[in-house]
Amino acid sequence: MNYTLIAEAAKSTSTSVVPPPPTLPTGAQISFFFYTFGASIVVFFILYILLFYLLRSFFRRTEKDTALFILGILQIPAIAIFILASLKLSLTQLGSGGIITWIDRGLTAFLILAFTYGITLLFTEVAVYYLKDYARKTEAVWDDVLIPLLQNFIPVITYVIGISLFFSTIGVDLTGIGLAIGSITIVLGLAVKDILSDFFSGLVLLVDTPFRFGDVISMPDGSIAIIKHIGIRVTKLYLINEHCEVYTPNTTLGGQNIVNLSRPTTHYAYTIKVSVRVDADAVVATNILQQIIVGHPDTLGDLDEKIQYLDSFAALREAEGDKLSKKEAGRLRLLVEKDVNSQLQKVEQAFGDFVREVKKLEKGGLNSEELIILQKNYLEIMSLVGLVVITERKGKRLRSRLEEEQEQTGKQTLISLIRQWYQTWLKDPDLVIEDQHLLPDEWEQKIDLLKIKLNKLFQKISNPGVDETRLDDYSVKFVEWLNDSFKESNTAWKEPQVQLTDIQGSAIQFSVRFYVDNIQLEHWRRGNRVQNEVRREMVRRLRQAYIYTLG
Repeated sequence: MNYTLIAEAAKSTSTSVVPPPPTLPTGAQISFFFYTFGASIVVFFILYILLFYLLRSFFRRTEKDTALFILGILQIPAIAIFILASLKLSLTQLGSGGIITWIDRGLTAFLILAFTYGITLLFTEVAVYYLKDYARKTEAVWDDVLIPLLQNFIPVITYVIGISLFFSTIGVDLTGIGLAIGSITIVLGLAVKDILSDFFSGLVLLVDTPFRFGDVISMPDGSIAIIKHIGIRVTKLYLINEHCEVYTPNTTLGGQNIVNLSRPTTHYAYTIKVSVRVDADAVVATNILQQIIVGHPDTLGDLDEKIQYLDSFAALREAEGDKLSKKEAGRLRLLVEKDVNSQLQKVEQAFGDFVREVKKLEKGGLNSEELIILQKNYLEIMSLVGLVVITERKGKRLRSRLEEEQEQTGKQTLISLIRQWYQTWLKDPDLVIEDQHLLPDEWEQKIDLLKIKLNKLFQKISNPGVDETRLDDYSVKFVEWLNDSFKESNTAWKEPQVQLTDIQGSAIQFSVRFYVDNIQLEHWRRGNRVQNEVRREMVRRLRQAYIYTLG
């Protein structure tokens, strides 16, 4: 018998059965733990003072508040991260094994949660805020709709990842849970296929972007609705006439023919049918109807004629308290709008001259002297807009950009006139509280877009590179944008139209078509009010001329 093998087997069995006694931290290790933890806390306190007091004082002197905002929202997560990191670093002095390992895992897990919370705050409070600000300065519609969805989805995804890492760190096996979730997902996918269809239809609406929040749309049943919110499954609409909200599944909305009344502009055309006596002079009746439409301050038309016929329009709001009368507020707005249109025409004409100059100089390429000439001419146009060149040194390079002229010394520029115009518009007694924010937001966004586009064109002219033969095309496209998306300097094609459509029995039938300046104002009821006031004035004036008939 091999006693040596038996002895070794017995020794091996006794070793595997009897665990070694746990090593407890010595007194020196515990003392060094508290010393390390105390030192870490002191370092943390110094870093905290540097970051959240001294650095904050420095950032308060700068123009942009981005860094200050980030410091403010990260203050609580930073405290948690510093304390947990200090404990984890100090714990290494107590050795490893047993309860020390579990405490270390717990600290790591809570560090993950603290980082998850901080990252979520950074996205929801900082990234979303600046994404919204960026979206406000762009013409794209998709970002206005996509950003709220990201605001809801990204934090959920972040927390799911963070919680998964938390449980993995403390030793929970998520494999079985993952398989179970996968199986449940397949079953739920079959059960909620309609909801998933609505979800992907919502994504398609984001891609196609047929409307943006606040747009006025016409539903297939003829009702007028406002886009309020695009959700995961449904789109929330506000019905103007019923004063209620309706929730339409995205699949249903995506399959309908949507008429967007706010595109391409917020001008909207109305048509009124009116009858006069068959023995009336058709020319006289046409002139009366034309003067009525032109005389209303909220319709589009020749501004000189509107000012001329404004006083003869009777059915308008009178002055109440500290509010101006409708006629006085309308007259002030129309006078400023005349100046705005005049300045716009000057800018358009200057760009026309600039384009002709570019076409003449770009033959054979542009040399440095020709570029200087074009830059000078371009800056002369910018003085009409209200922009000047600001040059700053960035490292070893000088960078120039266009900024608003701060001291204008009474000089009328396009930007200053636009602001004066919408501020005068705010005196309209028919406007509601929401309009006091809607008008400034709308026009300040347009001014920001104007500055961005002019800056891009300025950079092209300063350093054209391969685009030196396309500067005229870029300038023409800008003028087109100015007319289509900023403000039309001439709305001749939108002036009122009065047409004799039929003669029936004892009546002559007229069709009167006119545009209302902005249907989004007055809680989207501006057009209805204007239409009603025009009808009342038609009855009054035609009766005065003894040619009104009910036929």
